[in-house]
Amino acid sequence: MIQGSLVALVTPMNADGGLDWPGLARLLDFHLEAGTDGIVAVGTTGESATLDEDEHCEVIARTVQHIAGRIPVIAGTGANSTTEAITLTRCAQQAGADACLLVTPYYNKPTQEGLYLHHKAVAEAVDIPQILYNVPGRTACDMQADIVARLSAVPNIVGIKEATGDLARARRIRELCGEDFALYSGDDATGCDFLLQGGNGVISVTSNIAPKLMHEMSAAAIAGDAEAARAADAKLAAAHRALFVEANPIPVKWALQQMGLVGPGIRLPLTPLSEPFHETVRAALRQAGAL
Repeated sequence: MIQGSLVALVTPMNADGGLDWPGLARLLDFHLEAGTDGIVAVGTTGESATLDEDEHCEVIARTVQHIAGRIPVIAGTGANSTTEAITLTRCAQQAGADACLLVTPYYNKPTQEGLYLHHKAVAEAVDIPQILYNVPGRTACDMQADIVARLSAVPNIVGIKEATGDLARARRIRELCGEDFALYSGDDATGCDFLLQGGNGVISVTSNIAPKLMHEMSAAAIAGDAEAARAADAKLAAAHRALFVEANPIPVKWALQQMGLVGPGIRLPLTPLSEPFHETVRAALRQAGAL
């Protein structure tokens, strides 16, 4: 089971929006050196919505190649078309990803039965470990715990990223799905408590800017050391808030630019961080020891 601090990695871009391959390698090395436990490539934070299919697959392939088995790579391969999700998941499998992360189909607002059939179809079409991803604030679609339980019976559906921040729901999923089904927090602000109540990891935006501290917090929480976990998380609390002052990944890409790790590129319809939020994000970086 993949555990710990898993970074929801940004996709570095040049000023013209082109993909920055040296920047990607630099970021991956940054995380390897800092102790990040796993890479999540081309998820929401990686601007999957604005990458075309070839770019999407190439980011996954280059990430897998650079990491070279040193830590797990989870590929974001969800889509609101089941056929497209299958295509991207096959691409990740062929690239050698360790697992795939599949967001619930967004915008078209499927029924709960539609969610079940969508994820079951992808899992049956591509034999790679798959992690469900529930983020209703983005998708206008909320996968209920009973559907997660049904999907957990599909052999290669191995876990869920729950981004609602609802700790009671996480406990309910654990009750329904058992200890072998991996639970990942998709909400940095509640991630520490999520881990302390038995979660397996955090798929984290904050880990982009403070990977060492996120790793330390996660390791302590998984080990049951609440005091150490909360002490580390207190240093990250401002970042958990500041990195969402505008739509993710706007603040985190700006923050990484301030740290000298990426260039200024971000693709429309997203825009660079608004000037009134600059000092808020800088202060959070300082508190987390990133500046």
